[in-house]
Amino acid sequence: MTQTDVKPQVSGLRPDCLPFSEVISQSIANIAPTVTPTVNAALVFASAGAGTWFTYVLATIGLTFVGLNINQFAKRSASPGSLYAYIARGLGPMAGVITGWALILAYTLTAMAVVSGFANYTAVLLGSIGINPSPIFLFAICVGLSWYIGYKDIQLSTVIMLALEAVSVGLILLLGFIILGGKGFAIDPVQLTLQDVKPGGIMLGLVLGVFSFVGFESATTLGDEAKQPLRNIPRAVIISTIASGTFFVFMSYVAVLGFQDAPVKFNESTAPMSDLANFAGVGFFGVLIAIGASVSMFACALASINAGARIFFSMGRHGIFHRSVGRAHGRNATPYVAITLTALTTFIVPTIMNMAGVQTLDIYAYTGTIATYGFLVAYILISIAAPVYLKREHQLRWTDILFAVLAIGFMVIPVLGSVGLPGENSIFPVPPAPYNIFPYLFLAYLISGAVWFAILRSRSPEIIQVMENDIEASHTRFSDMKKV
Repeated sequence: MTQTDVKPQVSGLRPDCLPFSEVISQSIANIAPTVTPTVNAALVFASAGAGTWFTYVLATIGLTFVGLNINQFAKRSASPGSLYAYIARGLGPMAGVITGWALILAYTLTAMAVVSGFANYTAVLLGSIGINPSPIFLFAICVGLSWYIGYKDIQLSTVIMLALEAVSVGLILLLGFIILGGKGFAIDPVQLTLQDVKPGGIMLGLVLGVFSFVGFESATTLGDEAKQPLRNIPRAVIISTIASGTFFVFMSYVAVLGFQDAPVKFNESTAPMSDLANFAGVGFFGVLIAIGASVSMFACALASINAGARIFFSMGRHGIFHRSVGRAHGRNATPYVAITLTALTTFIVPTIMNMAGVQTLDIYAYTGTIATYGFLVAYILISIAAPVYLKREHQLRWTDILFAVLAIGFMVIPVLGSVGLPGENSIFPVPPAPYNIFPYLFLAYLISGAVWFAILRSRSPEIIQVMENDIEASHTRFSDMKKV
């Protein structure tokens, strides 16, 4: 018998129910590949110009290094705790709790961002046929469906996410080939030689390039539900990153080519894919891709609620939050309390912001920006934790240190870009208001989580033992199964 034959159920979630295709759909849906060519790539172009495609090459390489560090843990153990559990094992309980605290915020705010994006795209589509629903109604539709699917069945969740994202990406790829065909599949020397591209532009573009990938690690939250988790989860982490990165590189190249000699610049277009479809003489594709963008936003909301709830659930089981958060549904075998609380928060915050007069695209930008900080903290900490863990296990190689250093180096770039550096000619200018205060709000949030855990630990020191025992048991369980 090998570890792939059986895996004990320890959390109440449904074990061994998700094949590789459904595991990777969690990461791909969380990346939401459709959003990059429809929104993010134009923002990268504003900085990187003809080097947009190259910026995504660098971002893909950087996130692949982060994935390799994640997989040092993912190929040895698995649990719904994801990076929270991995970092706690590598760097200790405090670092683990800070990571979990950051990721719960990151996934929940990502859900809020894409729910707002869903409302914006859907409102535009419905407005074209004379229907004008309120954003709050569309928030409720997107969150309500996500909650029901996540509450009901993880397999239903992953199947729907995979199908929706595949259709959306397929439409964009087809448009890409139509545009290339219209250009005679000619090679663009301006882009390939990086004509007039400045290194500073690439660096600034890389900030947004990295943002396009956040959530790629969310397959690790399916540790108790994946089939052959030590094989399928690491594969999902790396393949989702490389596949999405390849898609981003291709579509950014095509988009820059398609906007050459166009009446509007790529970064000034309010709907890049629709404009490209019109330039190529297939305007109806613009409507289909707008539908695809709404669908992708919904899939990302579902993936984010699923991922964030499972970390919330794991921390509830460890006593970091109220024990009820760590309950699994008796029949559905889903973390129903955590999913419900995550979904409610995802609905309430954008609703309050909208009632206060904040527009849906601004909600998308604000919540998405702060969410990214949570992911960056987790990516940097996992890259520090990996070599520390491997050294303790007497398995550290020089290549592991290299991968960790490179991953941290790549992640420092978006951190500097988010905070900004003083100076008139700084390569990373201080962001305009209100973005300039977001990093400090996030830092205050992290400190509050650390203080909360410190107080909890002083009042209930047994929590540390429960947490360490559970994480160690997960690791030992897989180690013992390999020996059988």
